[in-house]
Amino acid sequence: MRLQLLDWLIVAATLVVCFVPALFFGRRAGKNTSEFFASGRAVPWWLAGLSMVATTFSSDTPNLVTDIVRRNGVAGNWVWWAFVLTGVSTVFFYARMWRRSGVLTDLEFYEIRYSGKAAGVVRGFRAVYLGLLYNCMIMATVNLAACKIAAVLFGLHRWQTLLMVGTLNVIFAAHAGLWGVLVIDMIQFFIKMSAVIAAAYFAVNAPEVGGLSALVEKVSALRGPDNLAYLNMLPDFTNNWDLAVAVFIMPVAVQWWAVWYPGSEPGGGSYIAQRMLASKSERDALGAVLFFNVAHYVLRPWPWILVALASLIVYPELSDIQRAFPDLDPNLLGHDIAYPAMLKFLPVGFIGLMVGGLIAANSSTILTHLNWGASYLVHDFYRRFIRRDAGEQHYVRVGRVTTVGLFVCAAGMVYLLDTAKQAFDIILQIGAGTGLLYLVRWFWWRVNAASEVVAMTSSFLVSAGLLALARRGTEFSTSQALLITVVITTVCWIAAAYLGPQTDAAVLREFYRKVRPFGPGWARIRAEVGPLPDDGTAENIPRALLGWLAGCTMIWSALFATGNLLYGRTGYAVALTALFVISGAVLISVVRPLWRAGAA
Repeated sequence: MRLQLLDWLIVAATLVVCFVPALFFGRRAGKNTSEFFASGRAVPWWLAGLSMVATTFSSDTPNLVTDIVRRNGVAGNWVWWAFVLTGVSTVFFYARMWRRSGVLTDLEFYEIRYSGKAAGVVRGFRAVYLGLLYNCMIMATVNLAACKIAAVLFGLHRWQTLLMVGTLNVIFAAHAGLWGVLVIDMIQFFIKMSAVIAAAYFAVNAPEVGGLSALVEKVSALRGPDNLAYLNMLPDFTNNWDLAVAVFIMPVAVQWWAVWYPGSEPGGGSYIAQRMLASKSERDALGAVLFFNVAHYVLRPWPWILVALASLIVYPELSDIQRAFPDLDPNLLGHDIAYPAMLKFLPVGFIGLMVGGLIAANSSTILTHLNWGASYLVHDFYRRFIRRDAGEQHYVRVGRVTTVGLFVCAAGMVYLLDTAKQAFDIILQIGAGTGLLYLVRWFWWRVNAASEVVAMTSSFLVSAGLLALARRGTEFSTSQALLITVVITTVCWIAAAYLGPQTDAAVLREFYRKVRPFGPGWARIRAEVGPLPDDGTAENIPRALLGWLAGCTMIWSALFATGNLLYGRTGYAVALTALFVISGAVLISVVRPLWRAGAA
């Protein structure tokens, strides 16, 4: 594809609009680590929420959704739609407690929740494990998508793409800190949404497709492996049970609470926790996560899905993509590359908007992961275990150097991956089994530091063992491997909760006073501490459960009402819209008192 002068002007304009405002935050970010990693804890809910959405809207996300739809149909997206349960639970059970904790990073949580050397060990280990290894894996998947898009659009080699996006992202992440990242995210979100909506419009109206009605008619006539119906929003439970288990039953029944996945962590964590901790009040933390979940699952998916469905008509087989782009590196060929291949239908001007949007998508995620990963390595490892007595300026400088190193490591890992779906499955498998622990540790005093160590170790060892068995010919499906890992890991960490060294009672009492966790799991500690002053923030499980149910119902009904409207199924769309309105009203009634109470 060749960009015209108008396209290049639009690309330049999007870069200026996105990145120049961030330059003004360099001096503020350099004051101290609180400003550099947590924006001085002064972020309003709407900015934190937009940043969460923009971060999860990365350059690999359209590719991943396209890969899923082409392999498993629209219903295949339940592998991430199920995380609605995780995200909304964070709103009503965890967001305000995170903000009350007052920590700078979510890993600092370990040393206010647990006691002894084990608490420090967990914090230090996870700082390196998540901040370096896991974080670089995430950035590698994002950069892999950028490489595939650049290969299709411009014929660039991987190293050329990595050099360009690396230079841009590292400079701004190191200079502007979290404030700059948040501002860039806010602007980029609107540019990215405009770009993907345009891509969907022109893909659906391509001559080979013929418009929305023709798209639905043509895709309805297609059948994938095992008679797969691509348009179904729920899997076929009668004729394709294995697929239904993999893409719906396991995600809804197990995956959402059992798997740690960045952006959808049970109980909140990583950059989601970072935004909650940077919020200026408990109310802002709650509002940010609620806004994020609505925008993440309702506003974004259908433009990507429409492009993916259109690609099934234009490029039924991967060989069709290879013929259309003969210079494409065969190592990059996969179903995920169908999304950038469909961008050939964009006219002049819109190509520039899409290129600018894709650069924005890449940057919003990479900038966040660079800042988040550096916060772990500097605040939770270097400052905690290597040099504890330096000045704030020193730690900011180390943070900036660490930012550069993280991108270099992530760029090297790009050469180890092939597709977005492959990376997604690897990340899910590594985090399997630990999720329940991250949910329960806030509500059960008996969970201890040994539980954390055992959960991480057992999850990793079981995953490695299953991989070794697969290489020897004993291969399990993704769902089977996930379930095996979850069961073994859960049994191990619960055993450690009873058999391992118990958390010091004084630490538990202080944690309870500070965070005020609710529910019967803290009855013993609550009795020891006695009644706390009523500050209007008391919570209860029934109200939280009602909000959780209403929030999930509202999001899913809006998601599927939109889909049925696009399919031309007006009756279903109207019924789902009515359900959306009812559940939304219930949600507002639950959120209103929490919003008033958390203003301080």
